[in-house]
Amino acid sequence: METLIKVDINKSPEEQADVLHNRWHPDIPMVAMVKPGAEFRIECIDWTGGQIGNNDSANDVRDVDLTKVHYLSGPVGVEGAEPGDLLVVDILDVGVLPDSAWGFNGLFAFENGGGFLTDHFPEAKKSCWDFHGIYTSSRHIPNVQFAGVMHPGLIGCLPSHELLAEWNKREAELVATDPERVPPLAALPYEDTALMGRLTGDAAAKAAKEGARTVPPREHGGNCDIKDLTKGSKVYFPVYVDGAGLSMGDIHFSQGDGEISFCGAIEMAGYLDLRVSLIKGGVAKYGIKNPVFKPSPLSPKYEDYLIFEGISVDEKGKQYYLDAHVSYKQACLNAIEYMKKFGYSGEQAYAILGTAPVQGHISGIVDIPNACATLWLPTGIFDFDINPDAEGPKLLVDPGVSLASTS
Repeated sequence: METLIKVDINKSPEEQADVLHNRWHPDIPMVAMVKPGAEFRIECIDWTGGQIGNNDSANDVRDVDLTKVHYLSGPVGVEGAEPGDLLVVDILDVGVLPDSAWGFNGLFAFENGGGFLTDHFPEAKKSCWDFHGIYTSSRHIPNVQFAGVMHPGLIGCLPSHELLAEWNKREAELVATDPERVPPLAALPYEDTALMGRLTGDAAAKAAKEGARTVPPREHGGNCDIKDLTKGSKVYFPVYVDGAGLSMGDIHFSQGDGEISFCGAIEMAGYLDLRVSLIKGGVAKYGIKNPVFKPSPLSPKYEDYLIFEGISVDEKGKQYYLDAHVSYKQACLNAIEYMKKFGYSGEQAYAILGTAPVQGHISGIVDIPNACATLWLPTGIFDFDINPDAEGPKLLVDPGVSLASTS
């Protein structure tokens, strides 16, 4: 497997601008061109560019500069790709860089982006995870080990100028509805920390002013955080520029559905082995607006779950109308409260839901006024029986172990 892009985790992203970028813009030059049918390896640094350390302090999570992220490897051009085509990407393998066999999970501070449950867990916390082949465990969360589903949290093609302008317009209009909100409603262009790949001079400066931040998923793919996008998966991406311009990063060792703590997966540096091909005119042929993917035949074989239900009524008793966001939040909170009965702190339980191969489902979306969402917690990740029984829960978790905190 040819390594098309190599990275150095001991160098800053700015020293590797020939193969990295942290904004979406159609003018970013291709790092390499490949032919349809090519197979190649892409190495990626972690999404923060090395801002988070393998230690027992969460100061780095509290202080991380989110205007710099995500650092992506690419773009890679595919010969013959034109707007309106579908770029077919087979993910052949996902792996750990041999000199970086660890990862991190962070609960982000409210003032620095927060997370899905930031109203309940507003302070920065961190857990570090060691990798043991396909398994992982954390010194910050006892009695838990599970098989990871490694995947790219972020992968997509370069937007056209027209699509980029549409993104910036609609997101700016959203922010304008509540411009002082903390956290903000969207991450707008910010030129000061833009890394524009191989663009230089005035062209780089101009692109930095309008380059789209990599925070959300959009029509081209992007930061979708789909945990099942692992080795063996196939993705069909709409093409917007000549050559397609495929970029990727934000590699996860494992993640629960929803990546609910924002830095909710086990983040790592890693590599992707890919094969690319084209379906000419595929966007119109199949009516594609957002990427479509086929899952992998490989997945951890957890067959026993505790399934927690949530409905469209928040923790204060306020009724919402068919709100799946509220429902899933309640399912998560119900699971956290359950795990606390065995000795986990709320933060530890929250981190488990973000990192383990937890499943999230919209189970009912038609029965007014309550949507029903469910969270599936695999019982096999624990080294004790977490199922309910007549005797009640036992405090089995060491209370002296906790997530890394700020100082």
